[in-house]
Amino acid sequence: MIEESRKDAGETTQSEAATSGPKLKTRKPKQRACDEKNEKGKLCAGHLKRWFEISAEVEALVGKGAEIYRCEFCKTLYRPDPQQQPNSYTVRY
Repeated sequence: MIEESRKDAGETTQSEAATSGPKLKTRKPKQRACDEKNEKGKLCAGHLKRWFEISAEVEALVGKGAEIYRCEFCKTLYRPDPQQQPNSYTVRY
């Protein structure tokens, strides 16, 4: 009964969110922490780390060899800031 009322209200359940694919955002200039909010409105604030082990699903979404960052807590994916120089040059060896 509760699940039906959530669906009627337009909310998505956890299983529906997982099947919709990863959440992809663009980093703000000099952003180092996640700015995603949970269902209660609390800020995640997890550290954004460079993600090298990209799955096939994410690779199809962002392209092969793309520079991607992932929040350590909520696992939201971030593209790099388009105005910032890529960090790929410092990690090339």
